[in-house]
Amino acid sequence: MEARVLSIQSHVVSGYVGNKSAVFPMQVLGLDVDFINSVQFSNHTGYKVVKGQILTEKELDEIITGLKANGLDIYTHLLTGYIGSKSFLCQIINVVKELKKKNPNLIYVCDPVMGDNGKLYVPNELLPIYRESVIQLADIITPNLFEAELLSEVPIEDISDVWKAVDVLHNKGCETIIISSADIKAKPGILYVFASRKKEKNEKYLMELNKYPNSFTGTGDLFASLMLSWMHKTKNDLKKSLEYTIASLQSVLKKTLDNMQGKGNDVKNKELRIIQSKTEIEEPKVIYEAVIVE
Repeated sequence: MEARVLSIQSHVVSGYVGNKSAVFPMQVLGLDVDFINSVQFSNHTGYKVVKGQILTEKELDEIITGLKANGLDIYTHLLTGYIGSKSFLCQIINVVKELKKKNPNLIYVCDPVMGDNGKLYVPNELLPIYRESVIQLADIITPNLFEAELLSEVPIEDISDVWKAVDVLHNKGCETIIISSADIKAKPGILYVFASRKKEKNEKYLMELNKYPNSFTGTGDLFASLMLSWMHKTKNDLKKSLEYTIASLQSVLKKTLDNMQGKGNDVKNKELRIIQSKTEIEEPKVIYEAVIVE
């Protein structure tokens, strides 16, 4: 079956976060993508004003019911990102179960967007649902370091703590865990990527990247969509998928930084240059290697 993805994420009219970050790269890499916008906002929340609408769990159910009625609810992959309410997250769980009933081989990639740098930006009541239900249903999760702490309830100070948190998440039922953009205090200026898969054989990889001198919105959404795409294209080769994903992501960040030269650090100038990076997404040039961890 050809790759057919359902992506349920936020949407902005201007800028690149949520589905605006995720859908184009997946399509460029040859995946057929349907998408449901959990919100439709004018722009992301880094701007001083945000206007728009929020999709309710009832409206999500209506859309899924329409797909089902027409036999359009057969997917190879499901991707979810930012979810802002308990009721919507519970409805997502129903969607996952229904889609897996239709296609037992469906791969669910969950980007558990909850916070960053010690700051939670979803209601606390979502945490137990992610810990007790969503992780068990997900085949791949892509938390950042703070989200890995929240999900595993393991305080992370160093690299050994990260692997402890990863083991906890595996024990909750998720096969593949990829922790993106981990900033460990012991090594300033370096970002880590951790990946672990427990299947027939156990695999663990670590990547060290030079940290760019800025922060950008939408990179996590881009990371999850690239990982989903490359895992499909490489037939689940975790090492290659990590390397291609990071290569593309770093290229997008470089183009974004280059575009900012002389324009200042205004939020508008920090929007990811995803469209302009089409070639780099299709043909990533690997610089950083994923190293096997014994």
